[in-house]
Amino acid sequence: MSSAAAEAERTSPQPWHRLAADAVVELLDSSVGGLSHDEARARLERFGPNVVQQKRRTAMVRVFLRQFADFMIVVLVIAAIVSALLGEAVDSIAIIIIVLMNGLLGFTQELRAERALEALAEMAAPTADVRREGQRETVAATDIVPGDLVFLEAGTIVPADLRLIDSHGLRADEAALTGESEPVDKHVEAVRGAATALGDRRSLAYAGTLITYGRAIGAVVATGRSTEFGRIADLLASTIEAETPLSRRLRQFGVRLATGILLLCGALFGLGLLRGEPALLMFMTAVSLAVAAIPEALPAVVTINLALGARKMAQRKAVIRRLSAVEALGSVTYICSDKTGTLTRNRMRAEKFWIDGVTANEPPSGSAAEALLRGLVLCNDARAGADGHLVGDPTEAALVEAAEARGLQPETLDQAFPRVAEAPFDSSRMRMSTLHPGPGPGFLLVAKGAVEAIASRATSIRTPDGDIPLDSAPVMAAAEAMASEGLRVLALAERAVAFAPSDEIEALEEDLVLLGLVGLLDPPRTEARAAVRECREAGITPVMITGDHPATATTIARRLGILPEDAVAVTGHDANTRARAYARVAPEQKLAIIRALQDDGEIVAMTGDGVNDAPALRQADVGVAMGITGTDVAKQASSIVVLDDNFATIVAAVREGRRIYDNIRRFIRYALTTNAGEVLTVAVAPALGLPIPLLPAQILFINLLTDGLPGIALAAEPAERNVMKRPPYPPGEGLLARGLGASILGVGTLIAVIALAIQAWAIDQGLERWQTMVFVALASAQLWQVMAIRSETDSLFRLGLRSNLPLLGAVLLTFAALLATVYVPTLSRLLHTSALLPSELAIATLTPGLVFVAVELEKWVRASIPRPENEAA
Repeated sequence: MSSAAAEAERTSPQPWHRLAADAVVELLDSSVGGLSHDEARARLERFGPNVVQQKRRTAMVRVFLRQFADFMIVVLVIAAIVSALLGEAVDSIAIIIIVLMNGLLGFTQELRAERALEALAEMAAPTADVRREGQRETVAATDIVPGDLVFLEAGTIVPADLRLIDSHGLRADEAALTGESEPVDKHVEAVRGAATALGDRRSLAYAGTLITYGRAIGAVVATGRSTEFGRIADLLASTIEAETPLSRRLRQFGVRLATGILLLCGALFGLGLLRGEPALLMFMTAVSLAVAAIPEALPAVVTINLALGARKMAQRKAVIRRLSAVEALGSVTYICSDKTGTLTRNRMRAEKFWIDGVTANEPPSGSAAEALLRGLVLCNDARAGADGHLVGDPTEAALVEAAEARGLQPETLDQAFPRVAEAPFDSSRMRMSTLHPGPGPGFLLVAKGAVEAIASRATSIRTPDGDIPLDSAPVMAAAEAMASEGLRVLALAERAVAFAPSDEIEALEEDLVLLGLVGLLDPPRTEARAAVRECREAGITPVMITGDHPATATTIARRLGILPEDAVAVTGHDANTRARAYARVAPEQKLAIIRALQDDGEIVAMTGDGVNDAPALRQADVGVAMGITGTDVAKQASSIVVLDDNFATIVAAVREGRRIYDNIRRFIRYALTTNAGEVLTVAVAPALGLPIPLLPAQILFINLLTDGLPGIALAAEPAERNVMKRPPYPPGEGLLARGLGASILGVGTLIAVIALAIQAWAIDQGLERWQTMVFVALASAQLWQVMAIRSETDSLFRLGLRSNLPLLGAVLLTFAALLATVYVPTLSRLLHTSALLPSELAIATLTPGLVFVAVELEKWVRASIPRPENEAA
């Protein structure tokens, strides 16, 4: 077969789960004795090794250089060069350091995708036992080929996708692939149904999953990239990490800002020449103004905000793997969450009991309930380990916990009723039985399993008045009612026997006395419902995506408030339908759901823990992996790892993300307002017949002094009171939306008016120190402003000075530095300033206080205007 034909065969898989076992062996051109060694070698050459192939790595140098292609970064580099030419070495070095820091962040971010694929490859089994030429032998898992017969037993990692042809009680943990919270029973019978979800294909065993119980033989139907694991690797390689809302907004903002500044400074240079100003002075002034107008501290402020936010999140059990995800969380409009362990406890619990025709949350008192609780412990393999925690199947552990919670002690029962024989659970029998001496002279058989498997072998039912003949109709009706609520239903029965058989005890599983039914569920986390409610209040839509059964998904989603009582979960086949809960979802369907939401303009956070979640985690705007149950593949593909696997932790991280975005927006407001004040002051002064108010060195120093510490200290600003009571900012909204641009222009104009008024007054009064007064006034106006913009809604008098001590310290330190430039001779000579008289200093520092008054008045006016309910504050 040609390579093209082999590829066509690889990409057109058979519905192996729907075919009979012997038909599969025949289609694979194999036999009960397995392949011959020659045929195995030929097929290895034809299909290739059983590995998930990885793409060739991009050169690390190229990845690093790619980080500096952003327009804003180019502008900053030019600004650094100009600053160096103007003799401002400190400013130039600061800009270069900021640019390099951002480049390193982007570089580490791009390497994460390759690590995810590497982690996926490491999950493969190293060796496997196969049957070739009629003999069992161990081969490297990479040498397995389609048609090989593979032996499976407890503890085995499945090396390839297999169609089971012989099985004895096989159970597989497929949580990493399908999201199913419990080990899945496997069998050899064909599974009917044209559109069967992965989790329902019980005749298949998937590569990378773990066998937890039983033994089996399976025929290899897919290897390498053809396996379900391989398909996930292809999906992971094809996904592209979405640009975060802030990155998109900053990129657009940078282009517009740089273009506007260059046009304005060019006009200023031309206007100065027309007025007869020296060409060199005007050139230096225009260039200095251009450098000052660019908020070069913005990348540093963004990074510091994100880093501080990441540290706070780590204290709340959310580890940030990609800094930009911190901000993206604040813009999230949808949170798509896995069910098991995130919205639920990942720990089964007995939720309901059906005894003597009554369904209740607690078993009634009486002989039937006592016998049922005793049976939950005796017919059970889960017991306390050395650390006191129950060890065993999650369902069995839940049954023991139910009995313990109602006063029974497993150790006491084990001593009173030691197990002398057992018939283990088998997927074909759907039940297990144990035999114990007593009570009385004979033995007690206890059986547990699927309702049909137990009820069909029972002839009577235990009641408070004794055992009466069994009517199976109400039993099945009760089981169906519990199953419709998403509960896993088990039946318990017992039988008194006179003697213990010498061989198998299956023959005793007749004439049983039905004790009752138990319904189990992995219950919702207590804090998850409150977190879902907080999401809704914050304008975020929570969506549950799980590989579990639709009935279970519906029950959990309703309990949490994700679904209304009259709604149900849809299956993964309806991935194109906008819904609030999805069940039986395959990896490519998760990816389709995320992409559909993003195509509609939504910002999506996706949580997950399995290999099947990795493509969607990487595609989402924010991928959130679980720290406890999460696979390495999921963690490598994610932006954030939640250490406690708790949905409430994700919501707390959203709150922090919103705080960070608000603080970045505050800095932009602060920096652009002050820069606008400087630009307008220098640009308008010549038009009014006034001399150039500031020297180039003074312009750059004000920019460095005020945009530095005060701007950075805004990162410590606490969250607004209403931060989780308003919807997120629309994804397409710019940084200057919601009146921010108008506020910047208005307050910037006020700063310029104050500075020009002081300049004109001082010149009119014949004060030689007028330029120093303008210098101090501009710097002081910026300090007044930074204290006023701490909140968009609350006055500084309500916030208090002590609520952001880093900012208060930065303002005081900056003001002290400003005074030093005026009164320290060395600094004064460098900046060409003069010592001001107390009255002059008072005018230059207090008059700009009008900026504080104006901003506070603006907040009062905005608070007085009613806002639409769906508008962010």
